[in-house]
Amino acid sequence: MKEMDRQEADRLVNTYSDLILRLSYTYLKSTQDAEDICQTVFLKLLSVGKTFQSREHEKAWVVRTAINACKDELRSFRRRTVPLEDAPEAAAPEPPQSDVLEAVMALPGKYREAIYLFYYEGYSVKEIGELTGRSEAAVSAHLSRGRKKLRTMLGGNECEPNGAK
Repeated sequence: MKEMDRQEADRLVNTYSDLILRLSYTYLKSTQDAEDICQTVFLKLLSVGKTFQSREHEKAWVVRTAINACKDELRSFRRRTVPLEDAPEAAAPEPPQSDVLEAVMALPGKYREAIYLFYYEGYSVKEIGELTGRSEAAVSAHLSRGRKKLRTMLGGNECEPNGAK
């Protein structure tokens, strides 16, 4: 690998690996599967040799590719299953870092996706619509319904916006 290619690969990994892992985990709820998606996205990014108009365009491509890879993984019939006696002994999963994260992870996929991209990655409603192929109205509805579900799950009904109950 040429030095310039190596530098570019390092830049991409340093810039996007956490984003891809977090986003993939919200879909797959598995650290190992999220790591696989991360590798898949980087392989596509490096092998396609795509030129981007800006860093924002590059980030949007990475997010869209990660989302599509996660959806493909969820649809695939090759979900890895083995008899329990053949499975290696696994460590217990780490407990969620917060009640909010646990609640977000329990949301239906379309709400979880909108909440994650809006609050954790800082995308606007319009940008989320472009990334997910949904209308702005659909994204706004998913955010609103997701917030409502979170409020209920976290017992926050008594603190409605503008003091309304």
